Amino acid sequence: MPERKPPSDVFPKSGGYKKLVSFKVAELLYDVTVRFCDKFIPLSSRTHDQMVQAARSGTRNIAEGSTFSATSKKIEMNLTNVAKSSLVELKDDYTSFLRQRKLPLWPLTEPLRQELIDQRCKTADEVAAWCKAVHERDRSRTYARNSRPTRAMCCVWWPSSLLDRQLQSQGETFKKEGGFSERLYRVRKDARD
Repeated sequence: MPERKPPSDVFPKSGGYKKLVSFKVAELLYDVTVRFCDKFIPLSSRTHDQMVQAARSGTRNIAEGSTFSATSKKIEMNLTNVAKSSLVELKDDYTSFLRQRKLPLWPLTEPLRQELIDQRCKTADEVAAWCKAVHERDRSRTYARNSRPTRAMCCVWWPSSLLDRQLQSQGETFKKEGGFSERLYRVRKDARD
């Protein structure tokens, strides 16, 4: 087996996005959105394509930003913000869907939001099973009728809040460590000394 090279002083580790909770949740949201759109929005509708692309953009920009982190903290933060912006666009599309059909939009204090997060679903099938279980359990509650699309909305807020925290963390790291140019300067200076 070939000997592994030690980590580079110049290029820090990057691209570990598949371990990020924000990526995992955004990827789950992408899968849920594809299923939601296929079920509730005609394939010929521009909204179908827009929602799927916004969800896809969320995941892909997290991945791209993570990969860029080795050479540009600025680009990493910009792409993380693009991911967040894509998910805000998606949230607005879900909100419009509900409003146009006179379906309830749950308040942020709705306990089912936290219940979904606590489920730690890993697949769209698990989200669908949770939705079905909630529907069966809460049939008598007023919002339970015709609220499957409303439950799908819960998935949108979760990655957005994770990306808010990720952006804050990236900013703090940049403040403490600087960017790639500063790292190059330190490495070169250390090599000369």
